[in-house]
Amino acid sequence: MTADDIFGRLDDDDYPAYTMGRAAEILGTTRGFLRAIGEARLITPLRSAGGHRRYSRYQLRIAARARELVDRGTSIEAACRIVVLEDQLEEAQHINADHRRAAESANSPTAA
Repeated sequence: MTADDIFGRLDDDDYPAYTMGRAAEILGTTRGFLRAIGEARLITPLRSAGGHRRYSRYQLRIAARARELVDRGTSIEAACRIVVLEDQLEEAQHINADHRRAAESANSPTAA
């Protein structure tokens, strides 16, 4: 593996670059919190060859949103469900916007 391959992966939001300890430090939370949101199936960390949990930047953003809700008094289970629903809503909005653009493009005078 070349240095370019390694640096390319670090730019990848889905690359599991962070250990559990580092992820907890970045989020300002505990390893137990990360385990709890994993058990609630909000995020599923990848495992290293040695069986250690590894987290991606995308997973850390999701965990940070869950932590924000928990810090406001929401239970972990409810926070995880809220984050999942927010993610689904955002995806649906993107799909709707794509369909809207495609329909507008098909109905424009230059489309003919």
